[in-house]
Amino acid sequence: MLTTSQSAISLEQFTARIQPLLNRVYSDKQIDTLIPRLYDLTKEYLKAHSAEDLGKWDQDKILLITYGDSICSDEASPLQTLHQFLNTYLAETVTGVHILPFFPYSSDDGFAVIDFLAVSPALGDWSDVEAIGHNFNLMFDLVANHVSSQSDWFQQFKQDQLPGRDYFIALPEDTPTADVVRPRSSSLLTPVETVRGMQHVWTTFSADQVDLDYSNPDIFLEFVNIILAYIRHGARYIRLDAVGFLWKSLNTCCIHLPETHAIIQTFREILQMVDPGIAIITETNVPNRENLSYFGDRNEAHMIYNFSLPPLLLNALMQGRADHLKTWMMSMPPAPIGCAYFNFTASHDGIGLRPTEGLLEEGEFQTLIETMRSFGAQISMRRKADGSESPYEINIALFDALQGTAKGPDQWQIERFICSQTVMMSLEGIPAFYIHSLLATPNDLEGFKTTGHNRSINRHRWNKAHLNTLLSDSESPQSKVLGELSRLIKIRRQQKAFHPNATQYTLHPENPAIFAFWRQSIARDQSIFSIHNLSDRPHTLRLSALNLVNTDTWIDLISGDRFDDLHAVYELQPYQSVWLTNRPYYDPANTPKQVDLEFLYEV
Repeated sequence: MLTTSQSAISLEQFTARIQPLLNRVYSDKQIDTLIPRLYDLTKEYLKAHSAEDLGKWDQDKILLITYGDSICSDEASPLQTLHQFLNTYLAETVTGVHILPFFPYSSDDGFAVIDFLAVSPALGDWSDVEAIGHNFNLMFDLVANHVSSQSDWFQQFKQDQLPGRDYFIALPEDTPTADVVRPRSSSLLTPVETVRGMQHVWTTFSADQVDLDYSNPDIFLEFVNIILAYIRHGARYIRLDAVGFLWKSLNTCCIHLPETHAIIQTFREILQMVDPGIAIITETNVPNRENLSYFGDRNEAHMIYNFSLPPLLLNALMQGRADHLKTWMMSMPPAPIGCAYFNFTASHDGIGLRPTEGLLEEGEFQTLIETMRSFGAQISMRRKADGSESPYEINIALFDALQGTAKGPDQWQIERFICSQTVMMSLEGIPAFYIHSLLATPNDLEGFKTTGHNRSINRHRWNKAHLNTLLSDSESPQSKVLGELSRLIKIRRQQKAFHPNATQYTLHPENPAIFAFWRQSIARDQSIFSIHNLSDRPHTLRLSALNLVNTDTWIDLISGDRFDDLHAVYELQPYQSVWLTNRPYYDPANTPKQVDLEFLYEV
């Protein structure tokens, strides 16, 4: 929550910090006007002591990704129902909640925002959002690239009224745009009737999502005001949606432009002065090298989505081997100090395929696509510069995506799925679980048929009573998955070696089916060897290959097995995971002590 101050930072001090960043975006004349307005907007919140907060996260941080109406009932609003579910089932499991756009919208399940400063009445109101924030750290979406065609701003554009008249990009219909990189195959320029005649406006994502013109500094000012409002309502994480497309310049690719990076850096610098505990996360579903650029020089995103993980992990489990995962892991630099990876395997979107570029061979890529189609997936396409189309995204519920391998469906769905989540939460970074992963939600074929939108297949809305019935049935996939993942998450939250910035080192078992890596706590007092059988067959591992220190006692946190013979050959069952540690921790009061193993291993 924002707190006010007595102009702790002067205009001169504010200018010294902000102007060098804005110089990369706007003219001197624009800056001379913009900075005093920015200062007036923020001055009551500026802090004199705004040193970087390097304690934003630790191993305890676990996030949930969910729509406000992922669980519905007749007794309460969707946001109230979500809050009840969180308190009942996840109070000891997750610490933060990313509530996907809960604002009034016209399409794209919330990402065509009509009003950035209101809560959709269909979901509840701001008091419902804030109530969730009393129990969980909140992540809000800043849908900064575009706005709904039904928004006041765009209606003003059509009527030639301020301020919206100057907020959008209109170009001649025949403007060459082949160089523009996009995630869609629809037309980039959308015709719109206005009082000035027919205009063709820039629409990166859809005709209903009209891109904003950041060359007008008023847009930047608008979004600083929106960010401040979100923080006042309890946001601790600000997610910059589709931010890579923010700045447009003809005859360029219009993605990842220097001006875009400068704008993000300016957002961060302002937030640093307002509340150093706020974290910015950038959503850039692109090849890995491009994605990494959003860390900047430790001055841009605090967190970036680990977009390569979902498709590579899915492919590894389809093929039963770890080679591409290993190649990717070895190429990943540690996150810079003050930054972290945001790890996930599923989200409200599909499984992005651009991050596999340069990592998967064409034949293997096609096998992945065809296997997913056989499991019910819809494949979304994007248009390339040469006019051709290529697969952009796999739309499928992850639980159903893991119902089998490239050989077809089998009996290992739950085990394979649990393995995927265990790998994810073991990696360097902050784990985030899509609600439908925790609930083993299958493909929503009815939702897809109703909307005709590919992504609807993975955006199911559960009836609360029906879900409770399934969760109370110990034999249901929903009960089994939520129960086991909750157990694993609770164990994970207590281990120092799983700090988001703890050391990570790739291991090289002889068996290609085994994916293994070493995590070591920042204080170097705890090691965890994270070992995973990615195949549907048992495989052996020589413990001597792990180089375990023989003066320590080694215990598997997951099974409770004790490893006394460090030269033994250990057999991993299909899709079994092992967290082999020399020092298990149980730390409810922030005071480490040796874990009570019998307590830990209770389901």
